[in-house]
Amino acid sequence: MIESSLIYERIPRHIAIIMDGNGRWAKARGLPRIAGHRRGTDAVRQVVKGAAELGIRYLTLYGFSS
Repeated sequence: MIESSLIYERIPRHIAIIMDGNGRWAKARGLPRIAGHRRGTDAVRQVVKGAAELGIRYLTLYGFSS
């Protein structure tokens, strides 16, 4: 549950997130890159759910990999 004391009038209508580093995160822990991407997928799900709960109308997620 999102903190009820937030001032909802101050919540932005649009949030953009640049996702980067999941592969490096996994590598630093001795895991395969795919493990980092799976962890990133879990984080995206949490962000999307949280944004919806807060009433954020627009959420831009930018992901890239080399």
